[in-house]
Amino acid sequence: MDDVTGLKVADRSLLLLDDDNALRGRLGRALEARGFQTVQVGCVSEALSAVAVSPPAFAVLDMRLEDGTGLTVVDALRGIRPDARIIMLTGYGNIATAVAAVKAGAVDYLSKPADADDVVNALLAAETGAPPPPPENPMSADRVRWEHIQRVYELCAHNVSETARRLNMHRRTLQRILSKRAPR
Repeated sequence: MDDVTGLKVADRSLLLLDDDNALRGRLGRALEARGFQTVQVGCVSEALSAVAVSPPAFAVLDMRLEDGTGLTVVDALRGIRPDARIIMLTGYGNIATAVAAVKAGAVDYLSKPADADDVVNALLAAETGAPPPPPENPMSADRVRWEHIQRVYELCAHNVSETARRLNMHRRTLQRILSKRAPR
């Protein structure tokens, strides 16, 4: 089967692990539209079961989940299918977790929210050995900041005071940011 980059790829099975239902659904549909056969799961235990039943050729895994980390799934998948190409996604991008993901066997590390084209480019770049091209239309710095604030706000169960404390920002400043529309 030819993919969007013109490469021949026989097995397009993909495991998508993310605890954010909306993101997982959107990304899953986008990857299926690009020719992948996705299995979508929301926790580490479901992912480990899916890997044991049918180890996929590709995996897109969230780093932090309620019942563990995506690194557990990387280890399990590498043990069963060493040729699998794995991408780690996270809303908590930092150098230490990126290094841990690559050492565990991930081929790339992307920050959320990741565009489906960026994910596909990262998955398929491992096959060619070339780094993925830079995104055509990257998010602005304001949008990345806004997305990060929204993610922390969600994790704090929409508690403004707790979110402001964790972001080391004044509560009223946070309230003003939350009341505005997302930047482009």
